Amino acid sequence: MTKSTRANKRTKKTTSPALNGMGQNQKAAKGIKAKADETRSFTEIVIDRATALLGSHIFLFANLLLFITWIIINTGLIPGVKPFDKFPFSLLTTAVSLEAIILAILVLTSQNRAAKIADLREEVQLQVNVLTEEENTRMMWMLVLLLQKNGIPIPEDKRLQEMLRDTDVEKIEKRMKKQIDKS
Repeated sequence: MTKSTRANKRTKKTTSPALNGMGQNQKAAKGIKAKADETRSFTEIVIDRATALLGSHIFLFANLLLFITWIIINTGLIPGVKPFDKFPFSLLTTAVSLEAIILAILVLTSQNRAAKIADLREEVQLQVNVLTEEENTRMMWMLVLLLQKNGIPIPEDKRLQEMLRDTDVEKIEKRMKKQIDKS
């Protein structure tokens, strides 16, 4: 086996899986919603399905058709059909108000669940960002060491020196907390 063949085999073995399609991290991030969906209670499943149905065009058109039919019947425009809810349509108003209350509760419940999933994603993203920052700092140190080893002068740059320091996550967290408290 030649040197170049061995080098190619080593290179192939160390090639990042992220370059070969979807990486493990992407699969994990996409799985957050799927895992949350798997752990839904029966009530949450019913609410999610109801919200999907009630937020559709079909529901909108069904409501419009029902309201228009109700108004036509109760204004006496159809001969032989006796109105049962005279103007100002108090029964219709009550039904529409109850429907609005139920829809609002369903939407709020669904939004709360979506917010919990979004919070979980944000937490995962924050952890990934902190790890990425740490990895970048280490790589920069490796570059500095390589430059020093090869006798290449390192620029005296304040920004570079800042980048070579570890990120103080607690300090950033405290600063953010102060900003939140001011709001």
